[in-house]
Amino acid sequence: MSQFHKTMMRKEKEKDQSFVQKENAIVDGIDISGHWNRMYEPRELTSYDTSGLDALRDIPGAESIGWCYQCAQCIGVCPVDNVGDYGPRKIFRKLQTGLNILDSADLWQCTTCMNCLRVCPKEVDMIKIMPAAREKAILDGNEVPAELQEMFQNTAEYGNPMGESARKRTKWAKKLDVDVRDLSKNPEAVDVLWFVGDYYAYHGRGNDAASAMARVFSRLGVDFGTLGAEEKCDGDSQRLAGEKGLFEMMAEHNIEQFNSQEFNKLVVSGPHAYNAIKNEYPKMGGTYNVEHYTQFLSAMIDKLKPLMVNSFDKKVTFHDPCYLGRHNGEYDAPRALLNAVPGIEFGEMFRCKEQGYCCGGGGGGMWLDGFMSDNINERLSENRVKEAIAVGAEVLAVCCPYEVSRFEDAVKSTGNEGKLEVLDIIEIIDRCM
Repeated sequence: MSQFHKTMMRKEKEKDQSFVQKENAIVDGIDISGHWNRMYEPRELTSYDTSGLDALRDIPGAESIGWCYQCAQCIGVCPVDNVGDYGPRKIFRKLQTGLNILDSADLWQCTTCMNCLRVCPKEVDMIKIMPAAREKAILDGNEVPAELQEMFQNTAEYGNPMGESARKRTKWAKKLDVDVRDLSKNPEAVDVLWFVGDYYAYHGRGNDAASAMARVFSRLGVDFGTLGAEEKCDGDSQRLAGEKGLFEMMAEHNIEQFNSQEFNKLVVSGPHAYNAIKNEYPKMGGTYNVEHYTQFLSAMIDKLKPLMVNSFDKKVTFHDPCYLGRHNGEYDAPRALLNAVPGIEFGEMFRCKEQGYCCGGGGGGMWLDGFMSDNINERLSENRVKEAIAVGAEVLAVCCPYEVSRFEDAVKSTGNEGKLEVLDIIEIIDRCM
């Protein structure tokens, strides 16, 4: 570098320093005195404590958190941020500045809805990151929300998150005038093994949907049976909430029961059971021809339509379950069934299909309402009910066992009781028969 250039650089540096360091500065006759005129002083970001980020990135399955480059695409689509202050980019920023997520409320708020991964250009995968981090927190003995602890305990002890006796699992079927074969008592070959699920078996409104399913199967002439009291929770929500060992215990039991029966197709009531049996059970040696009930029935629409003789003259909208839609790509089957209903006036909500909103029940959220109320401004289910009302719906149709109870509670808490009815699709079909 020439002496001339060195001299000019020194003068420029002196000029900049003299400008920044002046307590009183007049430029072109304008007084710009004050601390704000020093805004161009170097502010080097070298003092951050990134140990929290490093620790999370070191957990097997959570490596992709380090790929975030803070574009914030995820924040606009995060359902929890919509009612609070959350999202992968915000978590990454906190991790950069010292957050230990294993001790943070942020660990439990993610519903694993997958909307962030849908838009992330760097494929930061919260569906792997959060369960891995939660598992680590549980194994390390960190604090777990009390509601979630109770759910884990119930599942381990009773085989279902409600803590109900296995003997009561078939109680709903005894009131029906159709035959629901219990294959655990009388094993026989069937075409369809129906995995009923916990909420259909034990929850009052779930019983309504289970009864409707049995009647619809019977009227269609489906050759079906259930595992009866030998069925246990599918374990998917427990896995997503960090209890991988509990998931494996449930999966091993169910796989053993499936393998003891002779059937052609496994039909499940819920998206979480569908996700677990389709994507997770094969890792443990259990591979089956599995369908969600909407997929199974949509393939029988030609046979179903003539049986639906009663008109359902209502304005209906549909909520896409995250684990049927974004996680497993099924958007058409539920809509095919709804559009086959006579008299129905079907319309979409603003957020639907790939961009559908989350009910708040995924990732263990079904058992975290109390915890979440301390961290968000409004339940996700309440936000969704308001959207259904906004599009003029009289009925909010669902096809996940979690959602009837969640949305019915939200209808009441938002003051819309009497304005919006929440029905499982199978209940609508049953009403029309």
